[in-house]
Amino acid sequence: MTTARLPLFPLNAVLFPGLVLPLNVFEERYRAMMRELLKSDEDEPRRFVVVAIRDGRETAPTATGMPDTVAAAPPPERAPAEGFGPDPIQTFHRVGCVADAATIRERADGSFEVLATGTTRVRLLSVEASGPYLTAEVEELSEEPPGEGDEAGALAEGVLRAFRAYQKRLAGASERSLATGADLPDDPSVISYLVAAATVLDVPTKQRLLQAPDTATRLREELTLLRKETAVIRYLPSLPATDLTRAPTHPN
Repeated sequence: MTTARLPLFPLNAVLFPGLVLPLNVFEERYRAMMRELLKSDEDEPRRFVVVAIRDGRETAPTATGMPDTVAAAPPPERAPAEGFGPDPIQTFHRVGCVADAATIRERADGSFEVLATGTTRVRLLSVEASGPYLTAEVEELSEEPPGEGDEAGALAEGVLRAFRAYQKRLAGASERSLATGADLPDDPSVISYLVAAATVLDVPTKQRLLQAPDTATRLREELTLLRKETAVIRYLPSLPATDLTRAPTHPN
């Protein structure tokens, strides 16, 4: 397996390959990470690992979202592993996703606006906290593409049907933003990640989908989850509509 040491960005969220992740970076330890990434050649990928937090916080308790750009006090400097216990790797889920930062824009106050895309699943082997930010040694988790006539192809069709039914229940049949067949991909692996990201699920469930051993297993679990969630929504007609195509900005 291919291994590498990369900057580590813990979040209370799960990133999937192919999905876009907007970040609002204002803690100094993560600012330092972005400054270091900006030193790399523009032609080189600016990679870091996003890992979901199992037990801990991604920000201070007073951080409620986007910082006040007018009168906000500078955020306190935090040690790389602060908030993650004496052995940080125990605080994180062991499977994460490499993110490639296509855009890193520094604001006048020193914070950063980042737009990254998930690329490859990785497993954490170790976490290092000796520098200004956490780094992790990771190994790539390959996922074999489904072959022609593979079970994953049939499962993907069923998942897409279940996902459309789920969207209709969640957003309302008249919601214009509902995905159509033309809007969704054909590749079973891509479908599995898209549906995992777009379905309203808690972090442990999304994490379980991320670390599924193969596409067919992920799709099989998604089919069960979608049918269950759709049945629940049927009995909750007052559930507010949710925009399934827009991811929130994660404060840091």
